[in-house]
Amino acid sequence: MKTNKIGFIGGGNMASSLMNGLIASGHPAGAIWVSDVDEAALAAFAVNLGVNTSLSNDTVIEAVDVLVFAVKPQILKDVACRAAKLIRQRQVLVVSIAAGITQQSLGAWLGTETAIVRCMPNTPALVLTGATALYANPHVSAQQRDLAESIMRAVGISLWVNEESDLDAVTAVSGSGPAYFFLLMEAMEATAVGLGLDAQTARLLVQQTALGAAKIALESSESPELLRKRVTSPGGTTQQAIQTFEEGGFTQLVARALHAAHDRSIEMSKQMESS
Repeated sequence: MKTNKIGFIGGGNMASSLMNGLIASGHPAGAIWVSDVDEAALAAFAVNLGVNTSLSNDTVIEAVDVLVFAVKPQILKDVACRAAKLIRQRQVLVVSIAAGITQQSLGAWLGTETAIVRCMPNTPALVLTGATALYANPHVSAQQRDLAESIMRAVGISLWVNEESDLDAVTAVSGSGPAYFFLLMEAMEATAVGLGLDAQTARLLVQQTALGAAKIALESSESPELLRKRVTSPGGTTQQAIQTFEEGGFTQLVARALHAAHDRSIEMSKQMESS
């Protein structure tokens, strides 16, 4: 069975996590390539992971079946345009994890016939618990879809969306989502300290509670609403807290926040396309 050769242009945190995840899931390190301008980072990858490294993007493109663009969105246009001719010659699958860069822009830079998968991962991918949405253009084959999904699945769950515009909703939900939970955790910690707990105890209790709630939700077939009701005894402490949240407009505030993130995602994509 053929082992697909996977290349990364850019060796930042997300690329590092993806390479670690791929190797942990059984993908041979010798079938992974990475290029970067940072020689020290490349040396560390070679020693710690055993992957192939190069200062040349072209060397990576020449070697692989799928190429992951893992550079900052602000420099992707320059990197993509420089690589376009070789990518077209080799007909490699391109996977982009750059936020806000649309298929239209990628196609304009790389060639309209290029097979491109655009991904929206989130920061928990850095600890292999990410959630990634993927969108493929019409030139991506079924085999290439499976390959792109397997790469992102190395750092968490992967889900396909049918419309590229859905990625803006994904950005609002899971892309920005970790910060929402951190904000709640931050508020709970501060209040716990105000109630008399020491800071370390407050933090550990909040962190473990968040982990436990997420684990229950993941392992249960029931909705969050039903799970909430199961732990909310009538007249008890939890009901009093939930009632306070609801009186403060918690649900409506969450909706406003996600809509704001969604709208900002669209706005940022337009700004990047016009720059």
